[in-house]
Amino acid sequence: MTSNTPIKHLLGIKGLSASHIHTIFETADNFKELLNGPVKKTPALRDITIANLFFENSTRTRVSFELAEKRLGADTINFSSSSSSVKKGETLIDTVNNILSMKVDMVVMRHPAPGACLFLSKHIDAQIINAGDGTHEHPTQALLDAFSIRERLGDVAGKKVVIVGDILHSRVALSNIYSLQLLGAEVMVCGPATLIPKHISHLGVKVSHNLEEALNWCDVANMLRIQLERQDQRYFPSLKEYSNLYGLTLDKLNRLDKDICIMHPGPINRGVEISSDVADSKHSMILQQVENGVAVRMAVLFLLGQQRL
Repeated sequence: MTSNTPIKHLLGIKGLSASHIHTIFETADNFKELLNGPVKKTPALRDITIANLFFENSTRTRVSFELAEKRLGADTINFSSSSSSVKKGETLIDTVNNILSMKVDMVVMRHPAPGACLFLSKHIDAQIINAGDGTHEHPTQALLDAFSIRERLGDVAGKKVVIVGDILHSRVALSNIYSLQLLGAEVMVCGPATLIPKHISHLGVKVSHNLEEALNWCDVANMLRIQLERQDQRYFPSLKEYSNLYGLTLDKLNRLDKDICIMHPGPINRGVEISSDVADSKHSMILQQVENGVAVRMAVLFLLGQQRL
C-alpha cells in the first residue's frame, strides 16, 4: 500500500497510519468517480484471484466485497463454511491452503474468532483482508464510515462522533475509534453501563450513559445494533426499555438545537436502536455508507493487489 510504511495485509485499523488512510481515501475518490460514470469497470486486477472466505453469515459485507472485486476485473472464489469441510473438522489453515493451491493471491476473510486473520497471515503467503474477526475489528467498515463523514462534512478532523449501543460486543466500534482518532476526530461512546467495556476510556474516548447528552455533544451519531447473537447473558431488562433510553427517534432529533448526521453499519433493527423515520430522513447517511463501501473496498483491494502485479 502506498505510504511511508507499506503494509502487506489489512488486518485492522490499529496497523495503519493516517497516511495509509488518506491514501485509501484518495484512491476511493477515483473509484467512486468511476462507479458514477458510464463504464463502471476497470481491468486493474485482472491477473489477481481473490478468495472470499466467510465463516460467519454476511450479506452486506460479502456482496460489497464481491462487487468491488468484479469492478476491478479480479477472478473470485466464494467460500461458505456452512457447506464446506470445516463442518467435517478441517482446520482453518488446511482449508485456506487447499484454496491457495488453486493459485489464489488474496483472501478476504470473516471469522468468529478474534485474531483469526492475524493468525492466518503468519502461516500463508496470500494477502489477507479482515472482513470482521469476532468482537475485534472490522477495518473496511470503519474506513467507509470515516470516508462518508469526510464526504458529507468536508473533513473528519475536528468533528465530534458518538458511537451508540452495544460497544462491548462490537468490532465496528473499536475500528471506528481507531480510525476516527487517527484522522483527528473526537470520539464518545454511549450506551448502558453493562454494554460499555470497563476500561474503554483508556483509549482516549469520552463515555456517556445519556443519549440526549451525547446527541447534544456530537456532529455525527453512529447507531449500532444490539449484538444478541454474541451475548451469553442479559445485559438489560428488555429491548423495549433499551429502545426507550437509547433508541434514536425523530422526536429526539427535533429536540436538538442543531442538525446532526446519522450513521448505521447495518443491518438495522428498525424500532430498536433507530426508528424508520430517522433511518429514512435527511439526517441519515446510511445509504451513502453502503454506496461508499464498494469504492473504499475497491481502493483497499487495488492498493494491496498492486503489490502482487
